[in-house]
Amino acid sequence: MFAQWVNSYKRLVPGYEAPVYVAWSQRNRSALIRIPLYKPGSEQATRAEIRCPDPACNPYLTFAALLHAGLEGIEQGYQLEAPMERNLYHLTAEERRDQGIVSLPETLGEAIDEFAASDLMRRAFGDHIFTSYVKLKRKEWDEYRVQLTQWELDRYLGVL
Repeated sequence: MFAQWVNSYKRLVPGYEAPVYVAWSQRNRSALIRIPLYKPGSEQATRAEIRCPDPACNPYLTFAALLHAGLEGIEQGYQLEAPMERNLYHLTAEERRDQGIVSLPETLGEAIDEFAASDLMRRAFGDHIFTSYVKLKRKEWDEYRVQLTQWELDRYLGVL
């Protein structure tokens, strides 16, 4: 939903602008979700930034997924983990693991598997759209992953 194209994942690289770890923060720009500071007395103006959508995402599907997830979280009373105020890119893999910080999918294939396993997304989009979307994206991923690129030919053809 948020990164629905094969090239969407080329920007999800640790240390760059797009976040790759699942965490939230008030100040930390490496977090997936950031709650910018607000002025005391202006709590109603508080906003949340979700920092992972690809600029080429389908905004209708993305907003539908966000709204459904947010409403379910409110209705079910989901509890948030503590905010992560340290730069996530400066943590070691062990520190992230100890704190329960996981990575976003690194490829469209991984993202499709996560989406397909999500009961939340199935409820958000209904069986027909959900099933069709998963089928369409798996077909796209399969077509992409069997392609040989010029980079692969240049790199490996001479040594094979």
